[in-house]
Amino acid sequence: MQMVTRKTRADAWIDQIFSARAARKGAVIRRSIAWIHREVGQDRFFAEVRKRGHRLMQTADQYIVVCHNGPIHILI
Repeated sequence: MQMVTRKTRADAWIDQIFSARAARKGAVIRRSIAWIHREVGQDRFFAEVRKRGHRLMQTADQYIVVCHNGPIHILI
């Protein structure tokens, strides 16, 4: 008998976010903190960012994910 692996709603959400064109090109993605908490939870989201080697910032009510591992400079 073959086992069928089904993705959870959270897995599908994570896949969708990190397969977005911006993420694939090494750009920046941003999402509402409330939305992330509702869809997958902060711990899971942080783990997924770390797993991919990205960096995560918070500003006001948004998380900003820098989808590359190059330097980040805050200029002003």
